[in-house]
Amino acid sequence: MTVYLVGAGPGDPGLLTLRGRELLKLCDALVYDRLADPRIVAMANADCERHYAGKQAGQHAMSQDQINALLVELGRRHQTVVRLKGGDPFIFGRGGEEALALAAAGVGFEVVPGISSAYAVPAYAGIPVTQRGMAAQVTVVTGHEDPTKPESDVDWSALARTPGTLVLLMGVSSLARNAERLIEAGMAPGTPAAVISNGTRPEQRTVTGTLEGIAAAAADLPSPAVTLVGEVATLHDRLAWFERRPLFGRTIAVTRARAQASSLAARLAGLGASVLEAPAIRIEPLPFTRPPLGQYDDLVLTSVNGVELLLETDVRELAGVRVAAIGSATVAALQRRGIAADVVPPRAMSEELLEELGIVAGRRVLIATAEGARDVLPDGLRQRGAIVEVLHLYRTVPEPVDPDAIDAADLVTFASSSTVDTVLGALDADRRTRLRAVSIGPVTSASLRAAGVEPVAEAEPHDVDGLVDAVLAAARIQ
Repeated sequence: MTVYLVGAGPGDPGLLTLRGRELLKLCDALVYDRLADPRIVAMANADCERHYAGKQAGQHAMSQDQINALLVELGRRHQTVVRLKGGDPFIFGRGGEEALALAAAGVGFEVVPGISSAYAVPAYAGIPVTQRGMAAQVTVVTGHEDPTKPESDVDWSALARTPGTLVLLMGVSSLARNAERLIEAGMAPGTPAAVISNGTRPEQRTVTGTLEGIAAAAADLPSPAVTLVGEVATLHDRLAWFERRPLFGRTIAVTRARAQASSLAARLAGLGASVLEAPAIRIEPLPFTRPPLGQYDDLVLTSVNGVELLLETDVRELAGVRVAAIGSATVAALQRRGIAADVVPPRAMSEELLEELGIVAGRRVLIATAEGARDVLPDGLRQRGAIVEVLHLYRTVPEPVDPDAIDAADLVTFASSSTVDTVLGALDADRRTRLRAVSIGPVTSASLRAAGVEPVAEAEPHDVDGLVDAVLAAARIQ
C-alpha cells in the first residue's frame, strides 16, 4: 500500500511524466488539487475513488490537515493512491507536509517529481530564466504567503540585491505590494518584468513591463500566474513561441467518434488550438462471421474501423488477394499489420476507388464497411461485372451533443455525414447560421449544404492531414 505524491506539471498534459501517467492508470484512489489540469485528471483509472482537494483564495475544499488525514486513511485501505499536485510536489506544493503526515502514520509513500512552473511557464512564454550575459542565477520564491503570519518569511531586502532572475510563484493579488517591497528595498523601478497567466495551457497570456508598472499591466490576468523580474523578461518579444502558434486562442470542436478523435485533436492542440472533443457518434461493432479471405480476388476496406475489426487474426491468407483501401489512415492501419495496400485512390472517395480498381468483370470482391454506407462502390462494381459481397462490420450510433459547446467553438470539424446529421440536429436555426464548419471531403460537404450550412473550408486530401490544413486555412480568413 503506497501513496504516491505525483507532480502534474504546470498544465500541458504533454509535460506529465511517464511515471505519473502510469500511476494514474493504476490508481485505486485519486486526490487532486485545483491546479491539476482536467485533461490530466481524466487520465486516471475510470474506476478509481476520486477526491477533490482544491484550494483558492477564500475557498478551500479541504484544509491541509483534512487532506493529510484523508491521505493517511486512503493509504491504509487502498493499494495505490495518487495525490496529484500541480507543478512539483516539493516546490511550494506542501508535499513535504503530506509526506511527513504519511511517515508519522506509518503509511508508505513515494514522490514522483513534476515539471515546475518556475521554469516551464517562462519557457512557454519564450523567457529563459537563465541566459548568458543576462542572468547567471535564478531565485524562486513564493509570491503569496500565509496572511495570518505576523511577519514575512521572505527577505525582500536580500532579494532586491540578488542578481539574476527572480521568479515569484502565485501571488497575483499580492503583486503590487511585492513590487513595492522590492523597490523599497532598492531594486530599480525600471527593472524588466513579466507575468504569465495560465502558463502552458491554451488560455496562456503574457504581459511585460517594468517592476513599477507590472501590477497595473497584469491587473486583469487570472491566476494561476508566474511573475518574473529581471532582464530576461525582455526576451519575450523575440522568443515567444507558444502564443504565436497558428491556432493559438482558437477553440476547435472535433466531432469524430471518441476512439478516432485523438489523432486529429492532438494535431490541432499541437498547433495551439484549445480542442473541444464533442463526439457526435460512436462506433458500435456488429456481430459478423469472418469469411475465408483467400476466396476473394479483391478485399476493399473503407476505414480504420474495418481494418481493426476484420484483420485481428493471421492475415497470411491474404496472399494473392488484391487489397484496396480508402484514405491514408486506413492505409496506415494496414501497414501496422504488415499489409501493403495494392490500390489506393488519389482522393478518399468511393467514386475514385471504383475507377482505380479498373477491370473487375468476373472478380469476387469483398467490401468490408459500415452499416448504412453509401452504395456507390458495390453498385458500381456490380455494374462492371464483379461478384460483390458486402460485409457490415459496425454501425455509427449518434451521441448526445451539447449545443452550447458547439456554439462556443470558432470552428467545427466534420469527418463524416453521420456527424453532420447528429450535430446539426442538436442546433437551432440561429446557431446553424453561426456555425463555421470545416469538412473532410465532398460527400460531407454535400451533407452540410443539404442542411443549409456552407462549409468554410474542405479538406484536400480528404484525410486528417487535409482536415488540419483546412482548419488552418479557415483560421487565417476568420
